[in-house]
Amino acid sequence: MRRIAVVTSGGDAPGMNAAVRAATRVGIGAGIEVFGVRRGYVGLIENDIVPLTVRDVSGVLQLGGTFLGTARSEEFKTDKAQHKAIENLQRRSIHGLIVIGGNGSQMGSYALWEKGFPVVGVASTVDNDLYGSDISIGTDTALNIIIESTDRIKTTAESHTRAFLIEVMGRHYGYLALISGIAGGAEVVVTPEFEVDPATIADELRSAYERGKKYALVVVTDGAKNNAEEIARYFKDHGEEIGFELRVTILGHVQRGGPPTAFDRLLATRLGAAAVNLLLDGNGGKLVGWIGGQVAYTSLEDVVSNTKVLDVNLWQLAQILAE
Repeated sequence: MRRIAVVTSGGDAPGMNAAVRAATRVGIGAGIEVFGVRRGYVGLIENDIVPLTVRDVSGVLQLGGTFLGTARSEEFKTDKAQHKAIENLQRRSIHGLIVIGGNGSQMGSYALWEKGFPVVGVASTVDNDLYGSDISIGTDTALNIIIESTDRIKTTAESHTRAFLIEVMGRHYGYLALISGIAGGAEVVVTPEFEVDPATIADELRSAYERGKKYALVVVTDGAKNNAEEIARYFKDHGEEIGFELRVTILGHVQRGGPPTAFDRLLATRLGAAAVNLLLDGNGGKLVGWIGGQVAYTSLEDVVSNTKVLDVNLWQLAQILAE
């Protein structure tokens, strides 16, 4: 294998650039040519592929997002688009691909692998919902942004003796809400796995006030059934009965922005480097992740066939700490 390509796909995550940098420099150091695919799987379909040199990846380590660009592509789910992508790579004599991304991206990786093209995935998603990695590129940065925001909101909450709700990312996996709830001292955490109805939330916040707390915090996953919109509506409709207001802050995409933390830079570097070595050893069809404090490899088939489960022990700990 003399040429490989790197693509960043799906939602951007802080640390993606560090992974591309590592893959490029390790690849060139091993004597192979490295190419970058621009705009994710869209770029693969449209043949938007450019050579990468050591200088092209200089100065990107500390940058958030992805300098290659990314996009979500419904078209890539079709056999026609996948075959087109393989043809575009093969015309350039590229015989290995590294896909840096989350669940949807690795489903694309597996589709290409099943069609006989050597692919290695790299775990990258702020939601941390990808099976095959304890933590993914971008998650640590997102958590730190959430905690910083929570600490700032607590200042106002305490000053005005108020209850605040903070909605964070996660979709169908409540990792960000649970971990930031524990680390930020929230009274209530709501996730898709562990739903809490608005009436119970009101009772918990009232109980916190009765125990002498000057303020209270709720952290909720955006993909929960009882998300910020639903909870805010309940508090508005039952305001007189509840007896206090709930102020809502939706952090949104700010969680994915900004420079990656030192942890994410190192994690991305290690995973990007490992992905190149895996391809060069002829071991495609795997996801490079981080399990048990070290680089680990999981078959793409297992990755797309399994769902990550939130740790119930952490949930129970959050309940105890909120008392």
